[in-house]
Amino acid sequence: MKTLILGVGNELLSDEGFGVHFIRHLRAHYSFPDTIELLEAGTLGLMIAHKLEEAGRIYIVDALAAPGAPGECHRFTKEDFLLNRVPVKLSPHQVGVQEMLLVSELRGRCPNEVHLVGVIPASLSPGTELSPVLQACVSELARQLVDELRAGGVRVAPSRKMDALEAQ
Repeated sequence: MKTLILGVGNELLSDEGFGVHFIRHLRAHYSFPDTIELLEAGTLGLMIAHKLEEAGRIYIVDALAAPGAPGECHRFTKEDFLLNRVPVKLSPHQVGVQEMLLVSELRGRCPNEVHLVGVIPASLSPGTELSPVLQACVSELARQLVDELRAGGVRVAPSRKMDALEAQ
């Protein structure tokens, strides 16, 4: 089964770009089999519908407007999307993702497994760096997702680039 890990967000608005930074972290620290696709979607929204419909399982990683403290992580499933139980979102690209899933479901092409991993932002100020609070979340959330994939039988290895750097 093909798995798509999709990082969305506007990387010009600090924490709003969490999903994009998350994908870059995964690429730098882990090596995935061909059954896993990492995609920095940014704010593409409906333009990536075909990618969602090609996967059997997707993880959407993003900043999320929800009650709680900055850096707090919330997870939602396909049923949460379809039953409109996902909190109000931060920017227009996120509406596109939710609408895209609903359209795919109506077409009978929505992946069986859909997971939204949302992190509450600390800052939406202009800037290309994550706030310190969300920078601290990236590696922990990546480890959790990798552990989940491994528990499902996916062979994820540390990146050879990182091994070489740590050996120096």
